Amino acid sequence: MSRVVIYTDGACRGNPGPGGWGVWLQYGDHQKELWGGESETTNNRMELTAVIEGLLALNRRCDVVLYTDSEYVRKGMTEWLSGWKARGWRTAARKPVKNSDLWQRLDELAAGQTIDWRWVKGHSGDLGNDRADALANRGIDEHTA
Repeated sequence: MSRVVIYTDGACRGNPGPGGWGVWLQYGDHQKELWGGESETTNNRMELTAVIEGLLALNRRCDVVLYTDSEYVRKGMTEWLSGWKARGWRTAARKPVKNSDLWQRLDELAAGQTIDWRWVKGHSGDLGNDRADALANRGIDEHTA
């Protein structure tokens, strides 16, 4: 199977406020950049959207190494998701899961891939995270221009 490295990031100016998402994909010698924005959103929604857009960009089943600086996304997919689904998209406190529309879409997309979910510290000089962050901010800038 093909190995793809994906770096994702979301950004928001105000929370809620205008937001953007960015994705940097690497496959062998090939690279692809994706970005977009929304007028009124939250940082967590943009983090989830970045991952969704990154997975949507794949043309076939791949071995994915996915880097995110969002523990919300990483823990959601690796620790919390199965419980949310078992409880009908409710938290352990029996409250509706926030952003369940995006979590459900991400769950569908992730089911078709083998994903190694990795956390990277944001704004720490990691090249991939810095590129994804710049793309997320570009998404805000272009959307609000």
